[in-house]
Amino acid sequence: MPYSTNNPAGQAIQNIINDLPQLLAVAIVDTQSGMAMASHSNSLTLNPETAAAYNTEVVRQKQKAMTALKLTDEVIDDILITLTNQIHLINLVDGGKKFIYLAVNSRDTNLAIAREVLRQQADILK
Repeated sequence: MPYSTNNPAGQAIQNIINDLPQLLAVAIVDTQSGMAMASHSNSLTLNPETAAAYNTEVVRQKQKAMTALKLTDEVIDDILITLTNQIHLINLVDGGKKFIYLAVNSRDTNLAIAREVLRQQADILK
């Protein structure tokens, strides 16, 4: 999905690209619908809209698990998925109504920096 910097999701995408130009893919996702509000990919093979839909299920299942475990005083900050050569980070924002999905090459990006870049965008998306 092309993005416009005239809305909060598009501005957040542009900010993330500015801070992490080597990223593989990024999307701002509505947790309710699973639809990407804005996205960008530097990879020919990684479609951020497809990733958004599948990662919505990851978020929903983790939320269900937390309910089943009665972790009522806890909230999900982020979900980390490490692959052989990639880091996929799901950062929940706006009380879990949205999340930022980010995929980076693990050789190119430090996890702490990636987390901080996503956290900086949380206020824009509220």
